[in-house]
Amino acid sequence: MTSRGTKYWNSGAIPLIAPEILGNIIAEVADVGVVISETGSILSVLVNPANEAFRQLESWENKDIRTALTIESVSKFESRLAEFLEDNSRVRPVELNHTDGNNRWESPVRYSFHRIGPDGAILLLGRDLRPIAEMQQQLVEAQLSLERDYETQREYDTRFRVLMESTSDAVMFVSVLTGEITEANSAAVALLDRPLENLIGNQLSGCFEGRKRGDMVDALASQAISDQNKKMTVDLRGNGGTVEVFPTLFRAAGERILLCRLVPENQTSAKADALSHNLQALYADGPDPMVFTTDTGDVLSANDAFLNMIDVAHDINVRDRSLADYLQRGSVDFKVMAENAARAGRMRNYATKIAGAYGSPRAVEISVTKLLAGQNTIFAFVLRDANRAEVAHSRTHPANDESMRSVVELVGSATLKDIVAETTNVVEKMCIETAVELTMNNRVAAAEMLGLSRQSLYVKLRKFDLLNRETEEDK
Repeated sequence: MTSRGTKYWNSGAIPLIAPEILGNIIAEVADVGVVISETGSILSVLVNPANEAFRQLESWENKDIRTALTIESVSKFESRLAEFLEDNSRVRPVELNHTDGNNRWESPVRYSFHRIGPDGAILLLGRDLRPIAEMQQQLVEAQLSLERDYETQREYDTRFRVLMESTSDAVMFVSVLTGEITEANSAAVALLDRPLENLIGNQLSGCFEGRKRGDMVDALASQAISDQNKKMTVDLRGNGGTVEVFPTLFRAAGERILLCRLVPENQTSAKADALSHNLQALYADGPDPMVFTTDTGDVLSANDAFLNMIDVAHDINVRDRSLADYLQRGSVDFKVMAENAARAGRMRNYATKIAGAYGSPRAVEISVTKLLAGQNTIFAFVLRDANRAEVAHSRTHPANDESMRSVVELVGSATLKDIVAETTNVVEKMCIETAVELTMNNRVAAAEMLGLSRQSLYVKLRKFDLLNRETEEDK
């Protein structure tokens, strides 16, 4: 307000502003200022120094503004200019897209119209809309991405529902953190004899007799990671039935979840004669150690009897380790067994020693069977404790017994030195015969087993007249 009480802008006290100063002011308050005639000819262009993208507009002076607009913007400009020339001072701003004529550069600008002189000059103050346009584009892309993710989620949710309802097994999903049932199919609803709304969100332990909230979920989680007897027998609350719960533990979105498959006990009893069930029970409870490995020797699974033999607490400690780590001759033993089993399908009574990290070596006999798991080859090993003397006796031939008797008969008729030399020859011959037999006449494997070079093995075969005999047997 002035001292006379009038508004400053209406008092006539505004000093005259130099053209260059006015131009600077306009350039600072707007991204671009364009002075045009009533016909649309560009008289002057003022560009905000901070907006480098509009610098090329300064070369469009003395041209028609329509040549700097896209086709769809020309009609919008002419319509809004006509309204302004009809003395409509409240004409709304218009959004125009500039182009360089080759469609290599396009920029949206929001223009407002202003009279600046009696000669008909019109000032267009423009605001760059590219930041807003970019933000709008990002919002559109984000919205489209959300919609795609939502459609994908709906698709997977539909597949999950169809799978849950089409399976005949009673299945439930349980949160390990809270112990609450999060999903259940119709078979589970029928088995538990409860409405679905009474299952979802309630405790799993509430469906069974004598089960505490945390103990049951913890026990199922422990069973799920043990790979041994992965089931729990529980009594249903209310109808008095008994079911076996088979848990599977997994993690989704950072939360641990139990997939529980419920099977009535009468159904599991009815399947007691099934071969798979019997084999699983034999593997878990049998006295003989059993190991399944890949074709390279990595342990896939091992039963408790094998773990007891090598003094290991849990099968997790041996899984993915090589079986050769526990054999006396390491990879040589495994290579001999694997090659023979791969060739013949099986190998019986391979004698060696086995030991864990802390136990002493133990003599064993190993039977190997080649199996196919889909397209992959695996080996099943069955181990038996063997007395060292029995193993040695089972590997000797009648000829060896005769040689030993001949050695004994030398006592009293030959010197000790001669008797020891004869005994050494007998033992050496027995070892070579045993190695050749175990490797099924594979001379390379036999040499590795005895710690000899291949040339040395052939020398000893000739020494004990075993080379010709093996050749005749091959024929």
